[in-house]
Amino acid sequence: MANRISRTTIVLIAAILALACLFVGVPKTEAASTPSHLIMINKATNKLAYYQNGSLVRTFSVATGRTQSLTPEGHFKVVNKIVNRPYYKGNIPGGDPRNPLGNRWLGLNARGTYGTTYAIHGNNNPASIGKYVSSGCVRMYDEEVEWLFSKVTVGTPVVITTSSKSFNDIAAANGYNVSGNSGSAPAPSTGTVLKKGSKGNAVKELQQKLTSLGYNTKGTDGVFGANTDSAVRKFQKDHGLTADGIVGPSTYKALGSSGTNPNPTTPTNPTKPTNPPADTTINTKQTLKKGSKGSNVQALQKKLTALGYDTKGTDGIFGANTESAVRNFQKDNKLAADGIAGPNTLTAISKR
Repeated sequence: MANRISRTTIVLIAAILALACLFVGVPKTEAASTPSHLIMINKATNKLAYYQNGSLVRTFSVATGRTQSLTPEGHFKVVNKIVNRPYYKGNIPGGDPRNPLGNRWLGLNARGTYGTTYAIHGNNNPASIGKYVSSGCVRMYDEEVEWLFSKVTVGTPVVITTSSKSFNDIAAANGYNVSGNSGSAPAPSTGTVLKKGSKGNAVKELQQKLTSLGYNTKGTDGVFGANTDSAVRKFQKDHGLTADGIVGPSTYKALGSSGTNPNPTTPTNPTKPTNPPADTTINTKQTLKKGSKGSNVQALQKKLTALGYDTKGTDGIFGANTESAVRNFQKDNKLAADGIAGPNTLTAISKR
C-alpha cells in the first residue's frame, strides 16, 4: 500500500509540474544589465572604454600583448586595487621611476589568477601606449590610469575582446545596456590646455601633429617636456601667436588649420622644413652598438620608435637613449639584454 501511494504521489507531482510549465512558460532571457562601472577593452584598436551607470565617460589608448594570445580575452572582474605595486620580478620597489608597472594596478581575475598576474596598470615607457608590446597586461599612461583607478571599484566587470564593432555593440553582445558615442576615441578637446608637465594621449597627438608639420618634438611619448615645449614655441612664433609654449584655444585653432601655410610666401617652418620619411629597412647583417652612426642606426631608431621603444630622436647616432630602447626591446622579446643590436636583435626588430 505504501509503495502504491508513493507511486501515485510521484505521478501527481509530475502532472502538476507539467501543467505549471504550460501556464508559466519557458523562462525569458535575462534583461541586459546596467552596472555602475564597466570597462571594455578592444585589442583590435588598443582602446579602453569606461562606462558609468551605462553611459560612456572616457576612452583611452592602451598597450596590449605583443602576440595575440598574451592578453587574455573574456569576462573578468577587478579584484584588487594597488597603489605603487612593486615589480617583484625585477626587484624594483613601488613608486620607483624604473618600475614598468607604473603607479596604479587594477588586478584582474583572468585565467584562474586572482589579480596578481594580469592587470590594467601604468608604465615607465609612455611611448609604448597604443602598441602591442606587453607580456599580457593592459598598459595605460600613468596619469590616465590614476584617473581610472579613482573611479572604479573592486568588482567592476571588465570585458576584453578583439572586434571590429563599436564599444556599444560589444557591450550589447555581452549583455550590457549602455549608451554614448563609442565609435572611436575622441580627438583632444580644444578646451584642454596642455603645457610643460602634461601627460597623456592628448599630448601624444599634439606631438604627432607638430612632428608632421616639421616641428620636431624628439619623440611622441605623451609627455610634454622641454622638447615639446620648444616645438610649440617655434610653431607659435611662426604663426604669429604668443610664444609661451602653452597650447590653449588659439594654438589649437592654428594647429587645426595647419597643413595650409599661414603665410603663402614663406615656408611653414623656414628653419626646419618637413623631410620625407627616412628609410626604415634595416641591414640585419650589421652589429650596431653605442657609438655607431649612420643610416642603419637611423633606420633602427625609426623602427624602434614605431614599435613603442622611444629612442628620443632619430638622428642616426647610437647613444644612451637608443641603447636603452634596444635593451627594453630585448627584454620584452626574451633576447640577451645587452643593448647591442646584433643580427639576432636586428632580425627580430625587422620582423615586427
